[in-house]
Amino acid sequence: MMDWIATSWSAVGMVLLGGLGMYATVILLTRIFGLRSFSKMSGFDFAITIATGSILAAIFIAKDPPLLQGMAAMIILFAMQATVAELRKRFSFVEAIVDNRPRLIMWGGEIDETQMLKAKITRADLMAKLREANVTRFEQIHAVIAETTGDVSVLHGPPDETLETGLLDGVIGAERFRKVMGD
Repeated sequence: MMDWIATSWSAVGMVLLGGLGMYATVILLTRIFGLRSFSKMSGFDFAITIATGSILAAIFIAKDPPLLQGMAAMIILFAMQATVAELRKRFSFVEAIVDNRPRLIMWGGEIDETQMLKAKITRADLMAKLREANVTRFEQIHAVIAETTGDVSVLHGPPDETLETGLLDGVIGAERFRKVMGD
């Protein structure tokens, strides 16, 4: 039991050194590669953020992998993310492979059950997001979109206010909404 609770001062020192080394590495890599390194712009970005956290945790609490191996892993992850981001900008087929497309799951007070099913969102999930966005009446809702990151965007406002349809560019199911809006 004491092995589980107690540790040596050298182990504490190694955690401290590992933490400082990885902290400095993350700051340096973020300065080089930019803040997008921790964004949720795409599912790929989110996966890289999770992997970064896993590497940091491993270095902080375990002697294996060693600090330099953890630093190398971080550099590789950041470089991969920057490379994929650049390829996404240059080649639409890379963007199509890496990114999901957003889906229109609700417009006005009407829920698109088909798009909700494809986005793997339940009615309970949708209602929770509407409450989270402070929607008090269905007539306030202009559109609800399942974003590429898994987030749900609720576009709402006064019922007499119209939604600028350009906000729905690239959204699956938006063509149906645009027909209703007369675009």
